This record gives sequence, structure tokens and C-alpha cells, in this order.
Amino acid sequence: MPDLSNPSRSAAVLIVAAGRGLRAGPGAPKQYRRLGGSPVLTRALAPFLAVGGIDRLLVVIGEDDGELYADAVRDIADERLGPPVTGGASRQESVRLGLLALAQAGFDGVVLVQDAARPFTSVALVETALAAVSGRDVAAIPALPVTDTVKRLDGQGHIAETPPRDRLVTVQTPQAFAFKPLLEAHRAAQEQGLSGFTDDAALMEWAGHPVATFPGDPANIKITHPQDFTERAMDRPSMVTRVGTGYDVHSFGPGDHVWLGGVRIAHEAGVVAHSDGDVGLHALTDALLGALAEGDIGTHFPPSDPQWRGAASVRFLEFAAGRVRERGGVIDHLDLTVVCEAPKIGPHREAIRETIAAAAGVAVGKVAIKATTSERMGFTGRREGLAALATATIRLPEKD
Repeated sequence: MPDLSNPSRSAAVLIVAAGRGLRAGPGAPKQYRRLGGSPVLTRALAPFLAVGGIDRLLVVIGEDDGELYADAVRDIADERLGPPVTGGASRQESVRLGLLALAQAGFDGVVLVQDAARPFTSVALVETALAAVSGRDVAAIPALPVTDTVKRLDGQGHIAETPPRDRLVTVQTPQAFAFKPLLEAHRAAQEQGLSGFTDDAALMEWAGHPVATFPGDPANIKITHPQDFTERAMDRPSMVTRVGTGYDVHSFGPGDHVWLGGVRIAHEAGVVAHSDGDVGLHALTDALLGALAEGDIGTHFPPSDPQWRGAASVRFLEFAAGRVRERGGVIDHLDLTVVCEAPKIGPHREAIRETIAAAAGVAVGKVAIKATTSERMGFTGRREGLAALATATIRLPEKD
């Protein structure tokens, strides 16, 4: 992975989504059509959102695609995804405009350039791309060996040559580059009026930079033709709904506040806990882990480990939500109920919803918060502590 402790090695992703996709047949541009219930662009963004080493994401869109783009990203609550940039008449021009926008924002590090029409890119491939330019290389691209025999034709359509296929590869995106050399190559090509480059690796070759390769992924196909929306969708696992539940309880102890749903609330007592004792976030974390069938909060953050002493529980929820995305899943809804006589939850409800939505990477409309008392019965009724119950509804690829 890039050394993110060094600002010059920060990482950005440029998603090229300005094309018209005419070969995909009539209808909206292919990056906005639905595949397995989600826009292709939404799926293309998912693996990059799941990688913590990426600092910002920028999508380059067509001039008239603002509403289509807004619809595709409406459920993505990730501050790393900035406002889109309007692209140009060619892919090369769109990438150049995206790079200029990053430069104007002061970016200088590693940039991944990705086709919006690749909805099956894996997190592992993204991480490999980032690592590929963390050393001396300024350009690296994913490549696959050619399995078919390739022929070169002459001007009359006759076979002119049969190149040895052991030195031929097909290439994919994301392609990884040191930012400044790529921007300089684009600027040089524009100054010389050169516009026929079909990918950024070819442009870097023209500029004199060596381009390294790393293993691509056969599943990382690019949606191109109408049948790709049916055949490819059938090849991929369908999404199935999973529901998980979570429960947590903490007793009151010395202190003057409690944490609930990531919000600090003044109270006459604190809670006895190893971390910050946020019963709401603990219950939600367990609900997500339950839906994933990946153990519980103690499995991943054992109280015996001193590094979690006093830890902010929002980190636990971020981890669980990240695991959903890493497995190609989607969080559909989070429902939390807090049981206590005090403190009152109502005045803090919206702040809690917003905090949970941000941590889980979902829209606020997908987060429900309820509060109730136990009618003065039991330990919560006696004001000895508080409890929380949570339900998480997610969708995962059926193979999981």
C-alpha cells in the first residue's frame, strides 16, 4: 500500500463516466443502467469506497448526466466522494479534465484511473493497483495473458502476421499512476494535438515512461454490449437479503455522560465498559456481523486486548459496514432501539442518525432510531443501566 503517512503518496481515484456507450444499445448511458438491481456506476464505485487507503474519489460525467449521476450515488454517504466533474468529447479529454480538477484541489500522489463500466472490480485488485506504484514505478496496469491466437490484418483484410501470443496481454482498469507524470503526459499530448489514446497507459508509453504490469482479474469485465446486461448478470451471483440482530447492555457507573449512537450525552452517571460503552453502536455492529455470519463484536475487538480500552465505538461500526462492502454487499436498513429510563434520547435522535449513517456509509433515511422505557421494571427500570437492540438488513451476493 502507498505510504499514506507521507502526503505526497496520498491516493485518489478517477472514475471515467462521461461516455455514451453506444455499443450497449439504446437507452441511458450504460454506466447508469441497472445490473442486478443497482446502477453499473454504483457497483463500480463500491470496491474503491471499501479501501481505507484512498483519500478521495472523483467521477467525470457527461455534460447532461447530472440527474443520472445524482440518482446513482444518492445512497453513498462518504465524504471522500467529491462533486462530479464534467468531461469532454473523448475519454482522453475526460481524464485530462479530471486530473486538472485534482490538481486544482492540491492533490499530488497516486491516482487510479477506472472505467465506470467495470462493475465487477474486486477490492483485492484495487489494493494491488495501489501497491504497484508505491515504489519506483510511475505507471502500472492490470494485464491478462492472451489465450486465443491473435492475427494482424493488412489493408485488404488478409492475414499479415500472427504474433506469438506468449508476449501478448489484454489490459484492464484500474490503471495506477504517479499523479504528476500522468498529468504532464496529458498536457503534452494536448499541446501537440494528439487525441487518439484509448487508455492512459498508452499515453504514458508515448511520453517515454515504462509501464509495469500486475495480474488482472478475469472477472473484471467491462460492460460493452447489450447482452452483457443479461449474460454477465446471470454469470454473477444474484443478491439475497440477510437480516442480523444485535443486543448490548451496560451498567451505570461513575461519570457525567454516556455515549449513544456515537453522540456524547450528558448524564448523572457514566457506564462501566472496556471501550466507550456505546450500547447502540455495539448492538448495530453485532447486527451487521450477524447478517454476515462473521461472529460478534468480541470476536473482532476482544475486551482482553488493551488497544480497545476506551476506544470510540464508531470504529467498530465502520469496520462491520466495511466488511459488508468488501463482500460485495449493500446495507439496506439499520434499526436501533434504546431501552432506558434516562437519559432522554429524543433531543439527540437526529444527531445519532447522522452519526450512524456516516459511520455505516449509508443515507440517513436508512437509519431508524427508537427509544423506550421498561416501565420501571428490571435493571433498566431501576436506572441501573441501559440496553439496546438492533436489526440490520443487508444484501449479499448469493454465493455468500
